[in-house]
Amino acid sequence: MDGIEQARRTVLRPRGLVDLRGREVRADRLHYPRGAVVVVSGLPGSGKSTLLRAWSPGVLLVDPRDVREAYQARMPARIPYAVYRPWARLAYVRRLREALATGQPLLVHDCGSRPWIRRWLARSAASQGRELHVVMLDVSAADALAGQEARGRWVPARVFARHHRRLTRLVRHLGASPEPAEQGTAPVPDSLSEAASVLVLDRALRGRFTTIGFDRTHDAPAPSLPAPRPEATGRPAATALRRPPCPGTSAARPAAAPPPR
Repeated sequence: MDGIEQARRTVLRPRGLVDLRGREVRADRLHYPRGAVVVVSGLPGSGKSTLLRAWSPGVLLVDPRDVREAYQARMPARIPYAVYRPWARLAYVRRLREALATGQPLLVHDCGSRPWIRRWLARSAASQGRELHVVMLDVSAADALAGQEARGRWVPARVFARHHRRLTRLVRHLGASPEPAEQGTAPVPDSLSEAASVLVLDRALRGRFTTIGFDRTHDAPAPSLPAPRPEATGRPAATALRRPPCPGTSAARPAAAPPPR
């Protein structure tokens, strides 16, 4: 059964490319394999944070905004974020490594315009026998800008333009993918070949899936990561995070993280 047919049921288990834009969907729950890493991508203001807040109870979530806001709260207002951005990005990558090391299902907030993040996550997950899955929110630039206005936070125009340009190319590749073979699934395009599935949602469907589930490995509650905090000295420095316990599992060490770009 392909993803489009599954979407007409209650629970959708994405596999391959599942493009639901403009389609009638009855499913309102997503389900992924055990330990899956699910990356939610889209333009700033497209609704990624809203979606992840609905999905995150009981699931590890890594959001670069948490790291950025921790640094901004600590640094003097006169110092622009661009000055300490490299340290914040390093802290984000270290936080991802810490979350991957737990072996637990993981939600990742990512704009999607930096493919090296997805590829590194996919390699790290594969080293533990896990999969990377992508949920892509395809909304217009106007809708994304309206979302930024509604939340009261704006991305600089040049940054937004860069994200929009890169994501437009990525979504164009999705639209050019072949239709699924009979009783099969549509293949993931080469630009996202590291993903086991790519689920594409439009503006009308981005709030359709209210819950997410994963195949379970044991009954232990999902571990939580401590909030990111720069050192008390006031200097921007990545925080060393404690590794949450993961009883009953022996996760392999994830692949080394590439340097932030």
